[in-house]
Order: sequence, then structure tokens, then C-alpha cells
Amino acid sequence: MGDGLATSLAGMFGGPANTTYGENTGVLVLSRVYDPKVVRLAAIYAVVLSFSPKFAAVINSIPAAVIGGVSFILYGMISAVGVRNVVENQVDFTRSRNLIIAAVILVSGLGFNSCGGLTFTVAGAHVTLTGLAIAAIAGVALNAILPGNDFQFGKTASADGSADLGKY
Repeated sequence: MGDGLATSLAGMFGGPANTTYGENTGVLVLSRVYDPKVVRLAAIYAVVLSFSPKFAAVINSIPAAVIGGVSFILYGMISAVGVRNVVENQVDFTRSRNLIIAAVILVSGLGFNSCGGLTFTVAGAHVTLTGLAIAAIAGVALNAILPGNDFQFGKTASADGSADLGKY
């Protein structure tokens, strides 16, 4: 909701669309600090320090190999969190339906990303879909059209108060 509102406001004032990145997921998992107050405080520090040329010089002095190593770990953590979500939700990969959906998402996301995505023209405007967008669209479409989707939305909570989502 906040991203949509911020992007709408940016567009009204002629600014670019805001983009949400997943690096924060890796930082949260590594630090195990999930309190929004801590994240807000870190954001305030980052904004204040961004006005200091000396601090910028210190950041620029970090070798590219160190930045690459940190990025390597953070992006790996994002992937690992995704795998953990699949495991925790007990997605049954013995079912061909689930395996096909996951395979198409992975291959289209990586494959289209390496070739630059798909670009086409709609009403005179050039539209580019990245690998991530194509993978998301393919996953949603396959989930909707492949037979065997026995997941039911709106199930009532069980006696212990937890939602009974079942296996899907």
C-alpha cells in the first residue's frame, strides 16, 4: 500500500516510480533484528550520513571485492528465504502441477533475464518485461489454468486459533 501511494505521489510530481528491492530481506535474516523501530532508526542514520562527504569517502574506499562478497551473501539469503518459504508451506513437489509451475518460473525468470526480457509496443509506448515480470506472470497464469488446484481460500480457523491452510 505504501509503495503504491509513494509511486503515485512521485508520478504526480513528475518523479520516477519507486522501486522496492529485496536486499532488506537478506539484511533482516542475517541480523535477526525485525523491529520496525530499528529499521526506521537505521534509515534516519543513513539519510543524515548521506550529507557527509567524509562518510561518502569512507564508503567509496571499500574495495569492490568486499562489496561483491556482501552482495553475494545478501542475494543468496534472498534465494534461501524463498526456498525456506516453500519448505515451511510444505509445497508438494511430487505433484507434477507444482513441479511444472516451479520449473517454468525458474527457467523463464533466469532465461528471459539473460536475454534482456521482452520488449513490445502497446498504443505507441514501448513496454519491456524483465525476467522477473515474465516469471511472475507465467506462475500466476499456470497456477490459474493448470488442473488440480485444490487450495481453498477462506477456510475457517481451526480450534487452536491457527488458520488451516492445508497442503497445496
